[in-house]
Amino acid sequence: MARIRRTALVAALSVATVALSTTVALSTDLARPRPAAAAPPTAAVALGDSFVSGEGAGAYTPVVDVTGVAQPFPGWTAPNSNAFFCHRSANASLHQASLPGISARFNLACSGGQPQDIANPSANRAKGRQVAAQLDQLRAVGASHDIDLVLVGLGSNNSSFTFGNVAEKCANRFIADAWTGWWEFWAYLGGPVEQKPCADADLATAAQLNAATTETTDAVRQILTTLAEIDTDGQHRVVLQDYTNPLPFDLAPTYHSEDSRDDTRDKFRDLGAERYAAGCPIHRASLLPGHRFSQGLGTMVGAVRSTLAAEFPAADLVYLNVQRAFDAARLCESAGSPDGTLATPIRLQDGPNGTVVTSLAGKDKIAIQRIANTCVSYFQTCQESWHPNAAGHRVLGQCLTGAATATARAVTCVRSPDGTVTLG
Repeated sequence: MARIRRTALVAALSVATVALSTTVALSTDLARPRPAAAAPPTAAVALGDSFVSGEGAGAYTPVVDVTGVAQPFPGWTAPNSNAFFCHRSANASLHQASLPGISARFNLACSGGQPQDIANPSANRAKGRQVAAQLDQLRAVGASHDIDLVLVGLGSNNSSFTFGNVAEKCANRFIADAWTGWWEFWAYLGGPVEQKPCADADLATAAQLNAATTETTDAVRQILTTLAEIDTDGQHRVVLQDYTNPLPFDLAPTYHSEDSRDDTRDKFRDLGAERYAAGCPIHRASLLPGHRFSQGLGTMVGAVRSTLAAEFPAADLVYLNVQRAFDAARLCESAGSPDGTLATPIRLQDGPNGTVVTSLAGKDKIAIQRIANTCVSYFQTCQESWHPNAAGHRVLGQCLTGAATATARAVTCVRSPDGTVTLG
């Protein structure tokens, strides 16, 4: 009996010793410092339309469409809705900017993008490209990266007007005026064709700009709300960039007249050919309305920033004004254009063949109409026209570099005649 009790006692002591050893081991293990979870890589993202996607800058990369397939260049006769024609460029300003601390950059913008494409697939609307909603693409980035910077270029295309239509309207009026008299157009097309310079209302009315401001504000609000949901550390700067006019306030004197004819005459083909070759087929009288249009877009972007800064007081929201970023380097601002300029000239193709028409000299009105119609039928053949080129995006990249670290809530980027870029 005593032996049994001693055996039981020994067993009990053994169990207690094991339990105590286990407890000590667990306590020691819990007390030992553990390595911290690795922070996700940081990212900068571009959202919006052609002025941030890199339209005009070349080096376009394949774009993933709504089915998840990466689309490379599909050929000149492919539908313009193909995702590739978002024209996301490796030379875009997002990739040109110096952004210390940023590990990866994602260009989610799409040429022709509109405010409604932020929350909805652009494939859902007429003339939209076959890509997913930009917010869905942003969420995918946020799942693997810490988003620290977002560049937004939005509003020049909307349900009231688009930059492409505005540019096409004013350029076509000049071309029609240069090559064909009013009576010829009446006889040839069976009705009058507008040939006068563009006025302010031809570009955007006050009501249209107000509507565009509302649409753009709604879209950026959706961006800020989504960022608050997906960016776990809550630290990110959103830069709202406006637009740069590719044309000057007036053309250099060498482009004012040719063969003793200016653009107030009926027919001025030599002058038309000269301006087309230089990249600026436009009436001089259309230039100031064009700049007022650009300034209106700037006012719109500034208003969006002010409205949303009041709604999101903790948001790091900066307005980047780039309207003077191309000073002294716009198309036809100096002799020798388009060499040395920061924007792409208007360039067309005579059929979707990939060969750019650089000269209209000696062509009659039938050839001019055929060439112009290529742009209408195959917009990808001309959509690079009047956008920042690769050199222009390098300048815009410098503007973004400054805006990424500026303490001011509104930043103006100005290029000096010597090429120096300053922010103020």
